[in-house]
Amino acid sequence: MEEFRFHGRGGQGTVLASITLAKAFFEAGYWVQTFPVFGSERRGAPVEAYLRLDKSKIYIRSQVYTPDHVVVQDAELLRLMDVTRGLKKGGWILLNAPSLPDQLQQFDGFRIACIDASRIALELGLGSRTQPITNTSMMGAFSRVFDKPSLEHIASAIAAEMPAKIAENVAASRAAYDRAMIYGMVSGASVFHPSSSPMEEGQDA
Repeated sequence: MEEFRFHGRGGQGTVLASITLAKAFFEAGYWVQTFPVFGSERRGAPVEAYLRLDKSKIYIRSQVYTPDHVVVQDAELLRLMDVTRGLKKGGWILLNAPSLPDQLQQFDGFRIACIDASRIALELGLGSRTQPITNTSMMGAFSRVFDKPSLEHIASAIAAEMPAKIAENVAASRAAYDRAMIYGMVSGASVFHPSSSPMEEGQDA
């Protein structure tokens, strides 16, 4: 079983991203669970969502306390909270950012990947300049980093769950898949150079 935690802000589509990914994984033959946790229920407030997936039936019903991997839709959250809370050592952090953050030490012992999801969203008219809707871009980068679910399953799930701007949202996922910057393990202030696939590190995602 794999467990993922998603961090974002209200209005960015964080919860919808976890739901749509769950549907894509279900179509790909996985058992899935997904659920959100809200703090202050207002636009812009931090939001968390969780995704569990397995090839066999999932019986656990608790909150996700020790995720295998973390997805961060808003890099500003790095200043407000510890997104690595409970994250298993060696786990991936998929971050919406144009490049690696300056303070890499906070990610020591974890693996990191970046995607400029905000830029892709703006290029395709998803959201506004002050509030780009980055969820489908993050889903495409997710597919690239974890080598699942396929872009075809993501496109099908987007069509089912996001009836507005289907073509643009599918295009965002494909663009993010192509542009994802995949790095290796962070050690202090150092990180491996980008690779074309996380599998090249010899560790399964």
